[in-house]
Amino acid sequence: MRKRKTTYPPAKTANRPPPASGLPTDAPYVRPTVATIDLTAGKGRSGLAVGGRVRIAGSGLYAGEIAVIEKLVSGVIPQAVVRTEAGKTRQVRTIDLEPVASGGPSAAAPAGAKPAAASAATGVAPSTAQAGSAD
Repeated sequence: MRKRKTTYPPAKTANRPPPASGLPTDAPYVRPTVATIDLTAGKGRSGLAVGGRVRIAGSGLYAGEIAVIEKLVSGVIPQAVVRTEAGKTRQVRTIDLEPVASGGPSAAAPAGAKPAAASAATGVAPSTAQAGSAD
């Protein structure tokens, strides 16, 4: 019987990009495995307080969810411990928090509702109320 030919897997360096030639026209090589660091995270975000409602921004766990701040942690990178509406707790950088109205989405009225309610209470149409106040 003949012996089968041995097959070897491709080398790990087989899909590596070619080395830079060092010419000034070459684009700088950026390693794909290196993490990017947000240098502005050390400043934090002002205006946050315990009990405040915030939206979690960024691209991490619970991104886009509404949460309540339970604890503020100061340090090199300011953080907050938040509890989401689903009851999950996590630490988030304060730079990734956006304050939202405390009433929630159901408390927000449409933009055109207030002027119509005010004109209905006075019994005067909005166009005549503006013209009367100009005199």
